[in-house]
Formats: sequence, structure tokens, C-alpha cells
Amino acid sequence: MVRPVHAPNHSGQTPDSFSPDSRQAWMRLVIALLIGSVGAVGMWAVVVVIPVVQAEFGATRGAVSLAFTLMMFGFGLGGVIAGKITDRFGIVPAMAISIAFLGVANVLAGLSTQLWQFVAAYFLIGLGTSATFAPLMAEASHWFERYRGLAVTIVASGNYVAGTIWPPIVSWGAQTAGWRYTHIGIGLVCVGLMTVLVLVLRAQMGDDHIRDHANAPPPRVDLKLSTNTLTVLLSIASISCCVAMAMPQVHIVAYCGDLGYGVARGAEMLSLMMACGIISRIGSGFLADKIGGIRTLLVGSLAQGFALVFYLFFDSLTSLYLISAMFGLFQGGIVPSYAIIVREAMPASEAATRVGIVIFASVFGMSFGGWVSGLIFDATGSYAAAFANGVAWNALNIGIVVLLLIRSRMNAVKAGPGFAT
Repeated sequence: MVRPVHAPNHSGQTPDSFSPDSRQAWMRLVIALLIGSVGAVGMWAVVVVIPVVQAEFGATRGAVSLAFTLMMFGFGLGGVIAGKITDRFGIVPAMAISIAFLGVANVLAGLSTQLWQFVAAYFLIGLGTSATFAPLMAEASHWFERYRGLAVTIVASGNYVAGTIWPPIVSWGAQTAGWRYTHIGIGLVCVGLMTVLVLVLRAQMGDDHIRDHANAPPPRVDLKLSTNTLTVLLSIASISCCVAMAMPQVHIVAYCGDLGYGVARGAEMLSLMMACGIISRIGSGFLADKIGGIRTLLVGSLAQGFALVFYLFFDSLTSLYLISAMFGLFQGGIVPSYAIIVREAMPASEAATRVGIVIFASVFGMSFGGWVSGLIFDATGSYAAAFANGVAWNALNIGIVVLLLIRSRMNAVKAGPGFAT
């Protein structure tokens, strides 16, 4: 039986020791959010510069877009590698490697003379960016007990904050100095700002910058599943929900263009969706601290499916704005919920690695979902079937989450009163 987790009691600790949920934990969290907001610039810079890079190299839109695809693949693969490094050596060495990759890769992108070089540089940018998401979420989960869900979702909001502040800056840089100097500038900014922030984080963590998991709180939820089995189930669920999630996020701009509203309107809807996603990510953290990660994931999955159904029946300009805002509010907390579940149900010593694997699965789901939605559109000449495909994948996700919820409730009853789920 897994012992229950109650409110932390640290009265026996020395004044210099670290206490979860303390002021020091919140200071670490703020620094982690800033690191994520800077380090995720590459996820949005590539979207901004695609047209100008296409024009310079005389390439097709699909060929240039491969930079985004490989960046996402590097992001997912790097999350697993950086997670292993974090579990073994701590978050600070993982972030140091991230900084090196981001600095070198952005400079290489700016110096590229052929398109394949630019695409390869973005794969390296993806590898560098990865440490600012899954491993950082897992590490933040160790700093909190009572507010763990909120902490994880705040850190996960870093890439959405980056998506809000960086695109206008990158666009201005590309227009005034050119995309090459802009990338070199991004590399220098990442190295400078992130180095300072990581040094501050290391000073805040002290000897804890290499984590000893022996005293970490135990799992709160006993699903009677091996960590490998649970990782597989969460990965399938993550792929399913992200295939569904990708349909509006990847194709809303093109969808608006096809409807005659113009791509600018679609870009506004995407921006609105991301802004609402920040709200839902933080809100889901509050919810997870009240009802647990599994229930929070189920709420988000049900709500996402609900919003997708609306896309099937309404396509006026006003309704698309409203549905896009609603979709952002519903889906933003889904991916961080997986990190919360990993931390609730698995040993702390494996958290960063397991979160990295599940996030890799979500990246694959987003990539596959965007691609298959385009194939369905090409085959049918309409996005209606693509939205319906998203609803079907979302239903698979709900089924897996319901299964996990049933197992958690069954084992909570077996464990007796006081078992925390």
C-alpha cells in the first residue's frame, strides 16, 4: 500500500534546508518560467520566418516547413534525453547543454547557405528547446507538494508565453535586420539571458541542484500498473489527444482562407487560442491540486472533444472566433496533466525521463495529426471529415483516461480511508 500524502510538515528541518511549497520554491518557479519563456523562442521563430526563407532559397512551402517538423521531432527526442540527464545529474547540467545547443544552432541557422542547413539547424534548436519543457516541469514537481499541479502548469505555460511575446519581436527583426541576423541575435540572447537565469536558479537550489530522490515524497496514486505499462498507456492517450488537438491548431489559418475570411483572420484565431491556452494551463493546475491529475485530464479531454464537435456545425466568422477561444480554454491544460499524473503515480527518480517519453508521444501526435488532417482534406476537399477524425481520436483518449480513473478509485478503496488520489 502506498502511504497517503498529507500537507507537508517540515518542523523538524533545519532553517537552511529546503521546504516544498515554501517562498524559496516559488522563487525557483518564477525563474523556471522565465527560462521556459526565453528558451522556447525557436518554436515560434520558425513559423514567422518561413515566408522570407522560402523566398530567399526559392523553395516550396512544404520544403521550408520541414524545418518546423524537424524542430518538433528534435523537441520530442530531446525531452527524453534531457530527462535522462536531469534524473541522473540534475536540471542545471541539462539546462547548460540546452543553452549551448540553442546558441550554436541559432547562429548556424543564420549562417546557412542552403535550405538543408537551415532545416538541420532547426532540428538542433528543437533539441535545445526540449530541456525547457518536460524536464523543467518534472523538476518543478519536486519543489511542491500541496501546489504541485499549479507549479507544473505554470512552468508548462512558458512556451505559450514565448508564443505571445516572441513572434512580434522576430517579425520586427526579420524586417529590419533580416532573418539571418535575427537568428544570430536570438542565439546570443538565449545564451546571455538563460545563462544568467540558470546561474540564479543554481544559487537558489544550492546543493540541491543535483537532486537526491531518496527523501522525495512517494507516489500519491497506486494504479497497480508497472511504470512501463503506465508510460505506454499515457503515451497512447497523449498521441490520441494531440492528434485531435492538432486539427484546429495546425489548420485553422488555412481553414479560414478556404472559407474566404483570409489567413489574417485565421492567424488572429490562432493567437486567441494560444492566449486562452495560458489561462487554461494555469487553471488546470489549480484544479489538479484539488482533484488530482487523472480527473483533471479527463475534464480537459471531455471539454476538448466538446469544442471539436462545434467546429463540425458552425463556420461563420464570429462563431469560429468564439469556438477557437473556447478550444484554447479547454485544451491548454491537457498536456501538463500527463506530467502531473507521472509525478503522482511514479517514483520521483524516474519523473523527468517518463515525462519526456510522454511529451515525445504528444509531439508525435501533433505532427501526425497535422499531417493526417491535411491528407483527409486533400481526399475529401473539406475539413469536416478531418474534424470528425479529431473527435474519434479524442474519444480514444477519453477511454484510456476513464480506465485509469477506474483503477485509481478501485485501488483507493482497497487501500482504505485516507488514501490520497
